[in-house]
Amino acid sequence: MNRKRPIPVKTVSFKVHGMSCAVCASHVKKTLENGGAEDVSVSFATGDVTFRIDEETEKKLPQMFRQIEKLGYTVAQTDRPQAPVAFYKTGLFRLLFCACFTLPLLLHMVWPDAVWANPRLQFLLSLPVYLAGLVSFGKPAVRSLLGRMPDMNVLILLGATAAYVYSLAGLFLYGEHAHHYLFFESSASIITLVLLGRYIEEKAVEKTSSSIADLVRLQKTTARKILFGRKAEKIVSVDNSQLQVGDRVLINTGDQVPTDGCIVWGEASVNEAMLTGESDSTSKRTGDTLTGGTLLESGTVRMRVTAVGRDTALARIIELVKLAQNEKSVMQQLADRISAVFVPAVLLIALATFGVWRWLLAVPFVDALMYGISVTVIACPCAMGLATPLALMVGMGRAAKNGILIKGMRPLEACTRIRLIAFDKTGTLTTGEPVITAFASLENRENELKSFALALEKHSSHPVARCITKSWHGAAPVEMARVTEIRGKGMSGLTADGTAIFIGAAPAPDDASFPPGHSLYVTRDQKVVGWIDLQEEVRPEAREVIEQLKRLHIRPVIVSGDRESKCRAIARQLGIETVYAEQTPEQKPAILKELMRTAPTAMVGDGINDAPALATAHLGISLSDASRIAMQQADMLLLDASLKRLPLALGLGKHTFITVKENLFWAFIYNVIAIPVAACGFLTPTLAAASMALSDVFLLANSMRLKFKKVI
Repeated sequence: MNRKRPIPVKTVSFKVHGMSCAVCASHVKKTLENGGAEDVSVSFATGDVTFRIDEETEKKLPQMFRQIEKLGYTVAQTDRPQAPVAFYKTGLFRLLFCACFTLPLLLHMVWPDAVWANPRLQFLLSLPVYLAGLVSFGKPAVRSLLGRMPDMNVLILLGATAAYVYSLAGLFLYGEHAHHYLFFESSASIITLVLLGRYIEEKAVEKTSSSIADLVRLQKTTARKILFGRKAEKIVSVDNSQLQVGDRVLINTGDQVPTDGCIVWGEASVNEAMLTGESDSTSKRTGDTLTGGTLLESGTVRMRVTAVGRDTALARIIELVKLAQNEKSVMQQLADRISAVFVPAVLLIALATFGVWRWLLAVPFVDALMYGISVTVIACPCAMGLATPLALMVGMGRAAKNGILIKGMRPLEACTRIRLIAFDKTGTLTTGEPVITAFASLENRENELKSFALALEKHSSHPVARCITKSWHGAAPVEMARVTEIRGKGMSGLTADGTAIFIGAAPAPDDASFPPGHSLYVTRDQKVVGWIDLQEEVRPEAREVIEQLKRLHIRPVIVSGDRESKCRAIARQLGIETVYAEQTPEQKPAILKELMRTAPTAMVGDGINDAPALATAHLGISLSDASRIAMQQADMLLLDASLKRLPLALGLGKHTFITVKENLFWAFIYNVIAIPVAACGFLTPTLAAASMALSDVFLLANSMRLKFKKVI
């Protein structure tokens, strides 16, 4: 029986220009889903669209793009540079153009007997504004109606056209009494104020997404590529997008690292603030890695390129931030569903408002019409669509600039509830590298102890071996004929003169020269010649972080696979009361589940053995120097490979989620209150348009507080 081969799934990303509200985004999403796309994410604020498709659906992509463009939007590939837009085509130009004609129209409200009150002058002043409105809102409104998906443009165009056409009728039918029927200023004000609101939205998105823009700019630079000839090498300047894996590049003092790579020659100090949020430079030498976008503050190196384009660390960070910013909470998904039926519902309410006022309450036709127009203008699905993106862009942008990556909305919500944090010990609370705390030798033969230990350990890559070779590199090792690593026990060997030496965790059983309990013993011909005590080095920031978490009423515990005695020693140093030691990777998730029953729990770990626990916890947090699988399982990454940003990460996550909730609450309440107020006749169309623009201003101001707000 032949099995059906699995169809590969591909992620597609592109931009859609021309979306102006959440309804637009829902139309694009529905079009793609009807075409077979899955996991569709559309942000009308940024224009970013991502989804997954299989091989069969990929063939329909051109057709799906055409369907989107039929709705009045423009599809653009994200990896292609966009041509600069002429100023006369920008939203700012349209706003300034309309404002120049609208402001004189409003003067007759202040000076009713002035020249501005002339009906024909009002007609001439409002005509360019109305035509500009037709250009801005007419085409997308008609296309959305033809596609049976009316959007915000329909509401705006309907309100402005109703006021304008009614005014035209009054002008040409009622002669000297025309001023009773003129609402040219209302039509012009609606268009101008909506353009103002959209311009504010554009600027809001630009400001709130500035962190991503900064990172994107870091991706583009020049590189000094080294070309190797038969007689001599040649250095040429190229765009970093032309580099390939394996190329060699020269990087001098003051240069930006063009892409990810490994140093093959030289030493330098590198500013990695882009990656970690820290301004202190890091020393790099041959064999160390460099990240594209970081800055060489001093020194000169030659680097072998190891990753380019989308495979670089910077590109992955940008992609993670974008995906996280586009992720929607349950509340935002509810807002999107409401937005999808919002426009038809508002149109029905507007018609009902006109009908009730005109025929049930018998008010004049003009008043009933103005009340209906006010309903169409004041309704604002934009607020519901902007609520989440604005807060996420500011909050996650601040996090990214401080070396914190948050993978979406779920971790943000978890940050608001965390009351317990489980720490792995090795590599998390400690540096993962042991240090020598004490040693002693028989008959004070210290040099012999160091020589024996160095002679054996220099043949091993174990962390203990690295510690000894680093600490005692100045000693003269004895010449060895043979060296053997005994897994889990230590190192043994035979010197050139036939002496058997050993370094390991237990002394020879027949030697009582030294008491038990030391970390390592060194023997010569099975006689102990000395002992060495080792202890893992606690991260310098760990104690301060633990104390800060306690002040935030978050209880720290240790969940580690290391020995009980070592875990207890670290816990005493850091003031941690609860310790779960000697836990296997399989046991750690069980411990986490037990802790999670007592309080919302986060797990901080860095090793492969921590991955199951990171996936189990309410919130998984990992460091940037962790194993790849640990970083994949984590919900949050601390890019400076230290714990000092942990309290800030939790605080930013918590307050970003709070801001999202505040924005959504305001968006719902605004529409729930504003539409009935307009329907009851308390607002003119001009005031309604101003209110709609102000609702977006409020969301922007509330979101921008995250840039400066104290979060811990």
